[in-house]
Amino acid sequence: MARRLDVTGADGIRLAAWDYTAVSALTATTAEGGGTAAGPEARAGAGPAGARPAGPRPTGPRPAGATAVSIARQPSGPEDRPAPAVPPVPAEPAEALAAPTGAPVLLLHGLMGHAGHWAPAAGLLTGGHRTIALDQRGHGASEKPPGGPFTREAYVADAAAVIERLGLGPVSLVGHSMGALTAWQLAAERPDLVRALVICDMRASALGAASQRAWQDWFRGWPAPFPSLDAVHRWFGADDPWVETPNPARGAFFAEVMTERADGWHPVFDPAQMLTSRETWVHDAHWDSLAQVRCPTLVVRGLDGELGRAEAQEMVRVLPHGAYAEIPDAGHLLHYTHPEAWAEAVGPFLTGVLTP
Repeated sequence: MARRLDVTGADGIRLAAWDYTAVSALTATTAEGGGTAAGPEARAGAGPAGARPAGPRPTGPRPAGATAVSIARQPSGPEDRPAPAVPPVPAEPAEALAAPTGAPVLLLHGLMGHAGHWAPAAGLLTGGHRTIALDQRGHGASEKPPGGPFTREAYVADAAAVIERLGLGPVSLVGHSMGALTAWQLAAERPDLVRALVICDMRASALGAASQRAWQDWFRGWPAPFPSLDAVHRWFGADDPWVETPNPARGAFFAEVMTERADGWHPVFDPAQMLTSRETWVHDAHWDSLAQVRCPTLVVRGLDGELGRAEAQEMVRVLPHGAYAEIPDAGHLLHYTHPEAWAEAVGPFLTGVLTP
């Protein structure tokens, strides 16, 4: 059961975060008891479920800057519909709750992702961590302001605001793809907020204008709206021209970020906002900000991912305290498709950071 945390972002934007701490503790207990640490539901991405406790909702004004907390179902399986991007449900102020314990970990998804994509991996992080995943602006259940902004500065400022308002700092920051870039830029700018960093399959080199044009063409080629979730699975898992061999996990990944409307299934995000977000990083290299990261950092790549081995090892060399891990048979979605192997690589690193 993931607990929803409604947090105000840097410019007043409404962000949804999900506390997986209870899931991690339950998984660890099951594993210690001889059960399966990640059963079929976890591997398929079936998320924790829960409901708001019965009782009256608070009607008084919320204290300025307060964080709202509610318990809700976190959609994290292809059969789930993502939570709609609506104003957050009124909830008890965070100040009324007991302060959670455990070394904090904040998970940042990549472009077009959502917090639920971390569910299989988050449940495997043991060691007493308080594990929280954020729906970044424009994604998942967080607000999608028509006018943005969707700049690097906005994404980084949101992450800083979440850390500060949830009292997570200094936090172990784990990011995938775009989320990894956000994570290391924050670590470079605000070292007081970040204890350790994990970079999952994100390049530091510039990708260039041709890459952005290819993405524009790719979005235009989507046969959306999709008539069914099966059609979503089929397109992203097999029929998409970018798919070289059938990839059911990729189909499931995108099915999680679709929602049904009267005319069919649409992405919960706005493709134009995704392109705007991507435009802010693809033309530039990010080696300078990477070199400014002073905390221990693990660079993790899938063997068949987008981050090549040579570039990953150069990133480790540039980092003052860098380490390297590689997950065989994994691609770009390494934490989603190979959660056990991902946790085996990341878990000891996070635990080691906390060991004197």
